[in-house]
Amino acid sequence: MFETCRAESRAALVSYLPAGYPTVDGSVDAFRALIDGGTDLIEVGVPYSDPVMDGPTIQQAATTALDAGFRVRDTLRVIEKIVAAGGNAVVMTYWNLVLHYGVDAFARDLASAGGLGMITPDLIPDEAAEWIAASDAHRLGRTFLVAPSSTEERLVRTVEASRGFVYATSTMGVTGARDAVSTAAPELVARVKEHSDIPVGVGLGVRSREQAAQIAGFADAVIVGSALVARVPEGPASVEALTRELAEGVRSATVAP
Repeated sequence: MFETCRAESRAALVSYLPAGYPTVDGSVDAFRALIDGGTDLIEVGVPYSDPVMDGPTIQQAATTALDAGFRVRDTLRVIEKIVAAGGNAVVMTYWNLVLHYGVDAFARDLASAGGLGMITPDLIPDEAAEWIAASDAHRLGRTFLVAPSSTEERLVRTVEASRGFVYATSTMGVTGARDAVSTAAPELVARVKEHSDIPVGVGLGVRSREQAAQIAGFADAVIVGSALVARVPEGPASVEALTRELAEGVRSATVAP
């Protein structure tokens, strides 16, 4: 997917929604709206009762999904539906849920469902030997996170352990739409690119066409979560409309050489 975007001299739009919100079938409709709106890659969030990175919008959505009876195995059914609809999907999940399911079993079932990889916000490469082995065995991508506070040693170790793309958090803190793009984001992307040509996605705080265009000028992917989650109660048409706006922003950017 990233090779295709690079061939088109543009960044990718990566869109996040939690599986099972407001219900499993309802979330499938929302994911299809992301595809129809022009997203390049979908992050399928696994609802969790004790998140460390999610802001209020995503926390509330996760609570709604869990109250409706969501289970981890439902994630795989959602992935299958996304792939069948022509989408590209990765899972974003806290590590406890994968440990409980079984690391190799989850990797096996994710690959079987058509998923491309997994983002693990609370797992560092130093403690990821089991996941690295499983993702190698099942040919899945693995995305670890870097932040403005990452030391150079930590950043290099994280980039070397990642496969597919690296997730750069544009600001310290939790998820949530913000009025302006963090000034730390371009510097963080530049630091990654000093060590690797792996694609870098920038997330946390994006909510508008203008912000998407701004980030697409220096990053390989623009990651949007809370702003899309907030549209889910308004229905798939509203989700698709915002996705289309964001995709236009990404495609309008002048990409840095």
